[in-house]
Amino acid sequence: MEASSPSQEGTAEIVFFDLETTVANRTGQRFWVLEFGAIVVCPRKLLELESYSTLIRPTDLSVAALRSGRCDGITLQAVANEPSFEEVADKIFSMLNGRVWAGHNIQRFDCVRIKEAFAGIGRAAPMPVGMIDSLGVLTEKFGRRAGNMKMASLAAYFGLGQQKHRSFDDVRMNLQVLKQCATVLFLVGG
Repeated sequence: MEASSPSQEGTAEIVFFDLETTVANRTGQRFWVLEFGAIVVCPRKLLELESYSTLIRPTDLSVAALRSGRCDGITLQAVANEPSFEEVADKIFSMLNGRVWAGHNIQRFDCVRIKEAFAGIGRAAPMPVGMIDSLGVLTEKFGRRAGNMKMASLAAYFGLGQQKHRSFDDVRMNLQVLKQCATVLFLVGG
């Protein structure tokens, strides 16, 4: 597993998380976090200990309209009365800080967006004690059995339904995909 601190990883709780953001259409355009979802699990049994999900109102409400072409249902109307990132930052910080971060393609996308969002409100970002990016782990251990290794392809391969592109649903699906892959690898070998 791609972990930045393997000695602590065995004892630290694991937080699977996902963000939904605006789509940056131009170079240099900012990503705005529109939704955060997380599930904290026991590292030994992968049992859920805590969960949290929230829509987030961007400071510039007009950017939510950029997202309306996606199938996730996050529109201007959906986020207009939701809390700002600054209002939920304490909860997000407490969910992430000092835990092993896990998710699909988080190293390249979600981790960067979390740091940007905290910097945007002038606060230090939470810090992981380890990292499990299921895209890298599954590609290395599972190969390309499920095609392009996107979450939607993995979910279809294991018959888990369609990816909804909503943070909490995607987190839950990521956890199920990892369990399915582990079962297959255990039963039939790598």
